[in-house]
Amino acid sequence: MLIDAHCHLDFPDFDADREAVIARAKAVGVEGFVVPGTTRARWPDVLALGRRDDVTVCLGLHPYFIDQHGDDDLQALDDALASNSQVVAVGECGIDARFSESWDAQWRLFDAQVRLAKRHGLPLVVHCVRANDRLAKRLRQLAPPHGGLIHGFAGSPEQARAFIELGFVVGLGGALTHPQAKRLQRAVAALPDDGYVLETDSPDMPLAGHQGQRNEPARVAEVCRQVAALRGQDVERVAAASSATVQRLFVIGSAASGGRE
Repeated sequence: MLIDAHCHLDFPDFDADREAVIARAKAVGVEGFVVPGTTRARWPDVLALGRRDDVTVCLGLHPYFIDQHGDDDLQALDDALASNSQVVAVGECGIDARFSESWDAQWRLFDAQVRLAKRHGLPLVVHCVRANDRLAKRLRQLAPPHGGLIHGFAGSPEQARAFIELGFVVGLGGALTHPQAKRLQRAVAALPDDGYVLETDSPDMPLAGHQGQRNEPARVAEVCRQVAALRGQDVERVAAASSATVQRLFVIGSAASGGRE
């Protein structure tokens, strides 16, 4: 069994053929989908998807859309987390160093969402672009007790190890399939079996050979094959390890019976 640990099935990119996209994923063994929220306006669509048995949802305020976030959105997020028991994490939140003009605002928004994750006893789903070391330092300071997922990881073996030591796992997706991603590929080979999950970030983060195309969850099967090759393991072991980590992190499926303290 495969789980796409991070895909935006709520995005309008899938409005015309969402059911067909899900069917294609299931045809290659993808049985579950984790869908994070990115803006308050999108939360209703995310929560609607969460009514499906095969979809798990998160709610957050994404740094890429910082201009769309209002002054009362953090209170709205607090309220939504309190009133929607199906939400398994705070996110997608994080830091994107490509947008230096909103740097301070991004950190304030991120810190506030870490506080909400602490308050509600939830892990985080973290977007991090060109800020791995700075993010690890901040997480070390804030010490969120339930860890989380560093989505779309593209760093070094040392950076992956730092996040894992902080109680996080790293998300592996299309970036590792590109031939020039040597540093990331070394990191993938060195990860512990319980230190990663597989994801697509659909409709974004295309795999090598699919640039310019809409990404979709079925391609997590190809991510799995490439991770297995890098690690010298069979695909069944990689799929099982990733799925077990998703279930443990988000307390879903077989891990849900124990609950979260």
